[in-house]
Parts: sequence; C-alpha cells; structure tokens
Amino acid sequence: MAAFNLTPSGTSTFILTGIPGLEAAHIWISIPFSIFYVFSLLGNFTVLFVVGKEQTLHTPMYLLLCMLALADIGMSSSVVPKALCIFWFNLKSITMGGCLTQMFFLHLVSVIKSAVLVAMAFDRYVAICNPLRYTTILSNARIAKLGLVCVIRAVLLILPLPLLLGRLPFCVNRIIPHTYCEHMAVAKISCGDITVNRLYSLVIAFVVISLDLMVIMLSYCVILRAILRISSKKAHLKALNTCTAHICIILSSYASSLFSILTHRFGQGIAPHVHIILANLYFLLPAVLNPIIYGVKTKELRDKVGKYTCRM
Repeated sequence: MAAFNLTPSGTSTFILTGIPGLEAAHIWISIPFSIFYVFSLLGNFTVLFVVGKEQTLHTPMYLLLCMLALADIGMSSSVVPKALCIFWFNLKSITMGGCLTQMFFLHLVSVIKSAVLVAMAFDRYVAICNPLRYTTILSNARIAKLGLVCVIRAVLLILPLPLLLGRLPFCVNRIIPHTYCEHMAVAKISCGDITVNRLYSLVIAFVVISLDLMVIMLSYCVILRAILRISSKKAHLKALNTCTAHICIILSSYASSLFSILTHRFGQGIAPHVHIILANLYFLLPAVLNPIIYGVKTKELRDKVGKYTCRM
C-alpha cells in the first residue's frame, strides 16, 4: 500500500493552488500583480538602458545598480508569470522538473541580490572613507569580478536545494498551497523525512541574511563614524545623501525577506492567504521601488532618464 501511495519524484506533477481561500478573487488579485510586474520591468530596464547608453555612468556605483536591476528582473520574472497563469487561465499544474527549476532560479537570484547589496555597501564605504583611492580600489574590472563571485557563491549555496528535494518521495496528494515552488512549501508535502531540508534552509537563511546584514551594518557603522568627523555641514549632508538610497533599498529588501522566512516557519497563527500575498510582494515591491528610489535620490541618473524621456 505504501508503494502505491508513493510516486517517484522525477515523474511527479504538482498543483499550485494560487492563494488558498481567495480563489474567487484571483482575477481581481491579478490586476495589481500585473501592474506591479509591468512597472518593475519598465523601471529596471530603463535603468539598464540609460546606464548602458551613457558613458559617464559607467562607474562602479552604476554597474552595481545594473546588477541590482538584473536581480530584480530575475526575481519577479521567476514568480509572476506562473502566478498570472494560475490567476487568468487556471493553469495550476507544474512538473517536478519545472518546479525545481523555478525554485532554483528564484532562490539563486535572491542570494545574488543579497550579495549585490553587500557590494553596494562596500562601494559606499570606499566612496566616503577612502574617496582618494576609490577608482583604485573599485575599478570596473573588479566590479565585474565581484559580480562573478556573487553568482558563484549563490550557485554553491542554492544548488543543494533541488538535489535535496529530488531525493524525497511524494505522496498522491501533491498540492502546493502557493503561487510558486518555494523550497519549504514543496518539502512539506513530501512523505519522507525533511529534517535535512529544514536544517539546510535555515543555514542558508543564516549565511545569506544574517551574515550579509552584519557586513552591511558594520560598513555603515564605519561610514557613520567617518561622516560624524566631517566638520562641514554641507559635506555632512552630501555624504549622508549618497547612502540614503542604498539604505532604503536594504530596508525594502531585507524587511520583506525576513518577514516571509519567519512567517513561513514560525507564523502558524497567520492566515495562509496573508502569508502567500506577502511572500509574492517580497519579489514584486522591491523590484518596483528600487529604480524609483535611485531615480529620486540620484540626480545624475534622474537627469539622464529625463533626457531620454524628453526625446520620446
């Protein structure tokens, strides 16, 4: 009987329910989802286009901003298209291979984005604490190498996740109460022992979020100390202004990420539809807000965007 109830993971087809309890409102929910997605693509592709066209913006700060834009595009595109297929066409089925691929890429890009935020904090540290050596320490070639390191670290951390899931047996009931294949959401419907999956996902959360946040906070402690030593009030405000955009992006990215992780593991009292909506907003809202934040706070980028907008 046990053998009858188990299906080899390689041939499994899962069902993504969308947002449990709100199935009747899927069409209405899809409207803000699709609007946010379009704005995220428009904003991030605008950043990539403007930085690519303007030679004056080919600096480490803007190259890192392009990496952030690519990460945001990757994160939202890993989740939203499938969610809209569920909302609009009721296409809820997904193969095991498709599920593992989606899970791999969305977690991969999340880890890459976290590393890019750390690199951006280091960029601000060098710009404020060692301005005379900025071009020496952070050349464009080094930024490219740093981007490669971010990708390699993410691959090494995330690759075990689909491998760990692929070894698990899945029962006849393969319904995932979510809009996308999140690692623990898939693991929880397995008939096997998922202790290793739980432990490894917590290790990744600690390594990526805790350590990356610690490095960012340490960078800003040193930056703040350097700013407080500046005697000129005008220079004081200018130095603070260069960090404001990055701090806002950190808050929007890590706050939603931490909330999603904690509620998924410890928030049993939170309604499932609330958790799933917030988990989706984690992939969407930062992707919408980041180009706006940098566009508003960075005069040079704002002017260049305005120049190309006026030509249209």
